[in-house]
Amino acid sequence: MFRKFIRIRRGKTSTTATEGTAEPDSGLTELQAEPDVSTDITAPSEDSDSPTNDHTVKTDRAVTEDMAITNTDTGETQGIPNTDTTPIPTGIHAPELGYFKNSADSSQQQVPAMVSNIHQSLGSHVTVGARLGFNLLRLAEEHPADVVLTLLRCAPSCDRAATMMWRLLGLSGSTLEKVLPTLLCVMEDWPLHSMCTSDGDDTPVLALAATLGLWVIVQVPRCHEAVNLYSSRIFVALLFQVVITTQQMPEEVDHFWRACWEEHRLPTNPNRFAVQAMKALLCRLRCDNEVVAMERKRGWDTLLCADTQHYAVGLLAREMRRVSLPMCSGIALRLLGLLSREEPHWDLPFLAFLVEVLECLDLRECGDSVLEMMSRYLLSECRQRCRLALRGLVVLSKDPAMARRMGSLSQRLVELLGDADGEVVRMSLSVFMNALENKDILVSSTTAPKLAEALLPLFENDNSHVQLFSIHLFCKVMELVVEEGKKPLERIVSQSLLLLFLHCHEENRHVAEASMETLLCAAGFLKRRNLKQLVKKEQLLMFAECLLAEDRSRAAERLHQALPFVESPQESLREAAVRFMGAARVFLRGHKEELQLLSEALQALRRDDSPSQTNIVVQKIFNKRAAELRSSAGSEPESL
Repeated sequence: MFRKFIRIRRGKTSTTATEGTAEPDSGLTELQAEPDVSTDITAPSEDSDSPTNDHTVKTDRAVTEDMAITNTDTGETQGIPNTDTTPIPTGIHAPELGYFKNSADSSQQQVPAMVSNIHQSLGSHVTVGARLGFNLLRLAEEHPADVVLTLLRCAPSCDRAATMMWRLLGLSGSTLEKVLPTLLCVMEDWPLHSMCTSDGDDTPVLALAATLGLWVIVQVPRCHEAVNLYSSRIFVALLFQVVITTQQMPEEVDHFWRACWEEHRLPTNPNRFAVQAMKALLCRLRCDNEVVAMERKRGWDTLLCADTQHYAVGLLAREMRRVSLPMCSGIALRLLGLLSREEPHWDLPFLAFLVEVLECLDLRECGDSVLEMMSRYLLSECRQRCRLALRGLVVLSKDPAMARRMGSLSQRLVELLGDADGEVVRMSLSVFMNALENKDILVSSTTAPKLAEALLPLFENDNSHVQLFSIHLFCKVMELVVEEGKKPLERIVSQSLLLLFLHCHEENRHVAEASMETLLCAAGFLKRRNLKQLVKKEQLLMFAECLLAEDRSRAAERLHQALPFVESPQESLREAAVRFMGAARVFLRGHKEELQLLSEALQALRRDDSPSQTNIVVQKIFNKRAAELRSSAGSEPESL
C-alpha cells in the first residue's frame, strides 16, 4: 500500500515538484505547505533490500501527513508568522538507513554527529522526508538525552530546521515520553544546564532555549497523551520560567532572547513568551475556560509583575483547582519538593500556588513535609510569606492528625494575635479553633494563660468575625485546659466577667449569644454558682450588682473596664455600661481614689453625643457625690 501511495503521489506531482534549495524563512513558524503542493518523499525502490514493515509505513505516513499541517487556530504569537518569502517545498534525500543502523550499532558517540547532520541537511527545506524523519525518531527513542542536548546546542534559537525536528519528535507519543524528561531537566536548571552527551560535549545549554523547543512540541496535535503524562512537571517548569524571567535576567539570557525576538517576531520579554507557552499548554490540556477566566480578571498581566506575581499565581491555582484536581495534586507535590530546599528569593509565587491546592494532597503521605515547611514560613519576617503560611495552617489544622502536631507553633500563633493586620489575627484564631475542635487535644498550662490574656483585647475588635472567634476560643480554653493550668487561668477568667457581661448586650445577635454562653462557662469555671444561676435566668442587671458585691475591692478596677463602653457606637452597649457604673457608685464609697474615679466616669459620660435618660441620671448622682467630696476636702464644687 505504501509503495502504491508513493507511485500515485509521484504521478500527481511530477509536473510540479521541483528539487532544489529554498531560502530559509526568518520566522520561528509552524511548518506549513500549500494544499496543492505535495511533500515529495524519498522512498526505496520496489526491488530495494531495505526492510519495510508496518511500523515504518505508519510512521512514514504520519510524518508525511502531519508535517504538512497548517496551524490555523493560532495567531502570530502562537506560531510562525506568514511572510511573503515562503520557500518552495522540496524533497530531502535521506541518507541510507544502513548508515544510521551501522553507525548506531558501532558507537553511540556518533549520535550527536548524526543529529547535527540531520539538522544541517534540513537547513534549507520546509519538510522532512519520511525516511529521514523515521531515522530521527529512532535515534530519539534510543538516545533521547543525546538528541535533545545536541539539538539545543545546534540551534538554541530554534531555527526552521530545529522547529521541524522538535515538531517531528512531538508527533510520536512513545518518543516524546522519552524526550520530555531531558527537555524539562534543562528548563528546571536556570539559567544554564551543563550535561555531557556521548561525544563528550558539555557546552552549557540555556533553559530558555528548551522552553522554545517545548513550546513547539506543545502545539503539535498528536502530543496530547505524552503532554498529559508529564502535565504537572511541564506546568511547574513553565511557571518557573515565568517567575524567574520576571525576577532575574542574567546578561547572557538577555542577549540570547534579544536575538530570538528580533529574528522570530516573538514577545520582546521572555516572561511574556513563557506565559504564552503556559497558555498553549493549558489549552492543550482542555483548560481553555481557565485561560479565558485569567484573561478576564487580568491575571496574566498581573503575573508579569514581580510585586503582584504571587497574587496572580494564587488566582491561577484557584481556577485550575475547579477542573483538574489530579493535575493540581501533581503540581503541589512538585512545588513541595522545590520549596523544601533552602529558601530562595523566588519562592513566594510557588508558595501561593501550593497553599491554594493543599486540599488536593493526601496528607497521610506528605503532611509532615507540608507542616515543616509552613512552620518555617510562619517565622518569616516577610508579611506575605507569613500570611500564606497561616492560610496553609488553617487547612492543615482541619486534619486531626496534623492538628496534634502543631503544639510547637502555639507561642508564635499567640504572638500573631496581637498583630495589627486583622486578617492575620483572624487566621491565627482559625488555626486554634480548628485544632481545639478535637476533644483529645488539651491546652497546656503554659499556653492557656498566655492565650487567654491575648484574647481579651480581641473582644472589642472592630471585625465581628475576629470578635466572635476570640469569644468562642476563650470558652474552648476554659474547657480544654489541663488540670494544672486551671489555677493560673482563674485571674484572667475573672477579668473577663464584666467584658462578657457587657457584650451580652451586643446588637450582633451571634456575638451576644456567644458572650452569654462564654459568660456561663466562666462562672462555672470560677465555681460561682450564684452568678451562674443569674446568667442562666438571663438576669443580667442582678448579675452586675452581684459581681460588684462579691468583690468590693475590685469595684474601681471594674469601673475602669466599663468606661470605654460609654463611647461605643452601639446604644445598647452604652446603656449597659452606664447602668453598671450607676450600680458601682455604692461600692466606690470610702475608696481613697473615689473622687478621681467619679471625675473620670463623668468625663466619659459627657462624651456621649446622645445620652440616654439613665446616663443623665447617673451624671447627676456622680456630680452630687463629687461635690460632696470636694466640699469635705475644702475645695469648690465643680459646676454642672
